[in-house]
Amino acid sequence: MIKSMTGFASVTREDEHATIGITIRALNHRHLDVQLRLPQTLAAVESDVRTLIARHIARGRVELGVSLQLRQTPGIEVELNQEFVRALETALAQARERGLISGTLTPGDLLRLPQALAIRERPADANDALMAAVAGGAREALDAALSDLDSMRVREGDHLRADLDQRRTLVADLVERIASAADEGRATVEQRLTERVAQLRSELQADEAAVAQEIVRTAARSDISEEVSRFRGHVAHWVTLADSAEPCGRKLDFLLQEMNREVNTMGSKADGLRVSELIISAKAELEKMREQVQNVE
Repeated sequence: MIKSMTGFASVTREDEHATIGITIRALNHRHLDVQLRLPQTLAAVESDVRTLIARHIARGRVELGVSLQLRQTPGIEVELNQEFVRALETALAQARERGLISGTLTPGDLLRLPQALAIRERPADANDALMAAVAGGAREALDAALSDLDSMRVREGDHLRADLDQRRTLVADLVERIASAADEGRATVEQRLTERVAQLRSELQADEAAVAQEIVRTAARSDISEEVSRFRGHVAHWVTLADSAEPCGRKLDFLLQEMNREVNTMGSKADGLRVSELIISAKAELEKMREQVQNVE
């Protein structure tokens, strides 16, 4: 199956326990390379996350980020600045002795003095049951994100296949034209050699059968029928791989190398006026296919 290696998905899940955000980005890579950014509270599920990703993605660089906001109400901590209060009491006592003030220090007085009290939130304790529920929610969110990512990669893969199919058809047609041009070139070589031998026959004494066999052998060196046959087999194999349910990017890349090798051999063996031009066109299309295949999973 032709599926793109690139894609993006983002999913947010909210429940009574937490708000979980998943962002996943897939890029081209020769192998499966998973990069994770998980909050510390979900570190225990890292192995499960990697396993789940590997079920969906065969190769590529996968960058996954997870954000987590627990919904528990935090506790409150109030801390008395004892040094400040003692100094304040001493100062107030001195003021009373001098008749400057009267009365005692009240709680209200302390609340009006920001230096007297430190009020801060205390994170709520996360129990095992809560974290198990949060981990389950994270897995569900990741499943949804991977499903969305798969859908995007399949859509992009359809575009890739359309382009590759068009180019594959064009290259196959070029090879058939190369075969025809090579046949014409080989026939021309045979005719040219026959005429040349006829011109020299009066000057040289030679075995007619041996000369004929040599002409055939010389012309046979430009025969590319085997290369054309193998190339047709590669084209048929390409279709089989593209229709398979398994990821095929690496196999298609290898197959393109074989196809390019056959075309190079055709170019070195075949004769004919149009052969060189057709070989160049075929190699150009194969290179464009190779570039596209680098995006296939």
